[in-house]
Amino acid sequence: MLGRSSSLAGENGSNRRRFRTGALIAVILLCAALFVNVGCQKKEQKAQKERAVNVRVWTAESRSLRPFVESIGTLNPYEIVNVSSELDGILKTIHVDEGSPVTPGQVIAVIKETDYQLAVEQATAILKQAEAALANAKQEHLRKEALYREELVTKQQFDDIVARLAVARGDVERAVAGLDLAKEKLTKTKIHAPMAGSIKEKKVTAGDYIRNGMLLVSIIRTELLKLTFSVTEKDVGSLRAGQDVSFAVDAFPGREFRGQVKTIYPSLEEKTRSLQVEAVVANTDRGLKPGLFARVTLYTGPAKGAVVVPITALLYDNSTTKLFVAEGDRAKERKVRIGRKYGEFMEIVEGLKAKEIVVTVGQNNLMEGVLVHVAR
Repeated sequence: MLGRSSSLAGENGSNRRRFRTGALIAVILLCAALFVNVGCQKKEQKAQKERAVNVRVWTAESRSLRPFVESIGTLNPYEIVNVSSELDGILKTIHVDEGSPVTPGQVIAVIKETDYQLAVEQATAILKQAEAALANAKQEHLRKEALYREELVTKQQFDDIVARLAVARGDVERAVAGLDLAKEKLTKTKIHAPMAGSIKEKKVTAGDYIRNGMLLVSIIRTELLKLTFSVTEKDVGSLRAGQDVSFAVDAFPGREFRGQVKTIYPSLEEKTRSLQVEAVVANTDRGLKPGLFARVTLYTGPAKGAVVVPITALLYDNSTTKLFVAEGDRAKERKVRIGRKYGEFMEIVEGLKAKEIVVTVGQNNLMEGVLVHVAR
């Protein structure tokens, strides 16, 4: 009995030792599994953090550029002349239509001259009568003067002939003036173009009765044009007469036209806070037409070296402007100071050097030191 109890006690002790050993192994395996799992998670997190951001880049350039101001303008005739009649009468003929070219002195219209030709003939007859009366008065004066010296006529009689002679001379002068006026009016029945240009507008037709001062046609000078545009208040200080202007119009795609600043208006427009400027444009082939809209570039200084980047590379944060550069495979944030805009490019005054690699696409997803991959 005692022997059997000792045998059972030995088996129980052995079972307890085996249980402890199994439990210890299970704990060790569980810890190992947890360690491996944590390590994998850390590796996955690290891999996620190091995932590269795809970007596109552009190499900052140093270019020789002229500072300029951009604006929208309108082409206008260099000069407009309204041609009016200086006489009353029936319009006999008009030799031009809208768009007709004219030269200085060209006859563009004629007023019926019958009445004015008759006035010349009447004035001529009056002058002849006055000249005949003057000749008679001169002869009478000579005769009376001789008699007066011999005291054969009274002083009163001599004074009378002197007065008649003066009147006759005055009549001749008035007759000459009347004839000159009649001839001038006859001349004005032919209406001449005062300058070279084109007929912009015709207000009358043959047969119309016209009056003194009535507008007949408008002539515009088109071998030169005025380019009128405005600049903002901040650019007023850079304006000078003689500055170069280039512009483009939709009517001639791909062509660039040039002119020079001639007139800078003395005061700003209160509503727009802008200043009006006029440039002179040569138009020898008459291809440009008044009224065309123009995209204007006004050059405000000589060419200078400038580092430029695409405008798309810039990020704005309140008053701060920044961009990202790619140094190796890492993104580096740069705060920059910008200058003038040159079309699709912006001048970088401070914070960037030429030949640095600038991120132009994908920069919104970047932070300092982030891994980047340049997409091709």
